[in-house]
Amino acid sequence: MPAMTSRSFRRAALFTAGALALTTALSSCSAQNAQQNLNRLISTRGLTVQTDLAYGRDARQRLDIYAPQGAQNAPTVLFIHGGSWNSGEKSEYRFVGESLARAGYVVGVMNYRLAPQFRYPSYVQDSAQALAFLRSQAAQYGGSPDNLFVMGHSAGAFNAVEAVVNGRWLREAGVPVSAVRGVIGLAGPYSYDFRDYSSREAFPQGGLPDEIMPDRHVRRDAPPHLLLVAENDTTVHPQNALNMERALQAAGVPVERRVVKGVNHVTIAAALARPLGWLGDTRSQVLEFIEARRLR
Repeated sequence: MPAMTSRSFRRAALFTAGALALTTALSSCSAQNAQQNLNRLISTRGLTVQTDLAYGRDARQRLDIYAPQGAQNAPTVLFIHGGSWNSGEKSEYRFVGESLARAGYVVGVMNYRLAPQFRYPSYVQDSAQALAFLRSQAAQYGGSPDNLFVMGHSAGAFNAVEAVVNGRWLREAGVPVSAVRGVIGLAGPYSYDFRDYSSREAFPQGGLPDEIMPDRHVRRDAPPHLLLVAENDTTVHPQNALNMERALQAAGVPVERRVVKGVNHVTIAAALARPLGWLGDTRSQVLEFIEARRLR
C-alpha cells in the first residue's frame, strides 16, 4: 500500500476529529444539530439523489430517493425518521440514504404528517402511502418493487412495524404484503401505555393501547422482523422490543431481537452512518438482515 500523503493524512485527521466531536454531541446535546454535522461529513457524489418527491398532497408528504448508479433489481428500502411523532425531518437523515445506497440499495427517506395536528393513524397511513409511491418509482432508479424493506428509528420504528404487521394499512395503500421482504425497527416503542407520557398527544383522545400498539395487531403473514435495541437506551424501554418479539413469535412470524452494544437511543441510528460504524454495529446488522432476506 502506498504511503499516505501529508495532505491525505491531514484530511483523515480532520475527519476523525470531526467524527469524535460529533459522537460527543450525539451523546449529549441537540440530536438535530449533531445530525446536521454528521450530514456534512458524508458525500452523495456518484449517487443519484432526488429530493422532495410528493407521495401525497400535504406539504409533509414528501420523500427523498438515494440510489447507486447502475443498480438493477436492487433491494428497495424505506426509512422513517423518529421524533416522538411531533418532530423530525428527512433531510436530517441524508446519512442514512447515503449509507444504504452505498451498500447497493435504492433508498427512500420520508417525512410524514406530525402530531398534534395529525394523530394516529395519520402517520402510519403516510408510511404505507410512501411505500406504495416508492414501490411505483423503484424500477426507474434500479430498484425492485417486489424486494421491499421498511425501516424506522424510534417513533419511525413504530410506524414501520405498524404499517406492515397490521393488515389494514398496506391493503389500503395497495401494497401486497408479499412484496415486503423484511421490517427493521431501531429502538421502537411498539408496546407501551402512551397515556402516561407526553406522546399521548400523538394518539386519539380516549384511545387505548390495545387498539393502537403494533404488538396487538400482528398478521400471521407478516414478513420477517429485525428489532434492534440500544444497550444504553433511557428513552424507550427494552420491554417494547421484548413484547413485540413475543407477539411476532406467537403469530409464527420470523423475528430477531438483538441488542446493539455501546449505543444509546440516538447513537443507535447514528451508527448507520458509514463514518460512525465504530459507535456500534447497527449498520452491519441491518445489511446482514437485508442480504439474508432479499430476493436474488
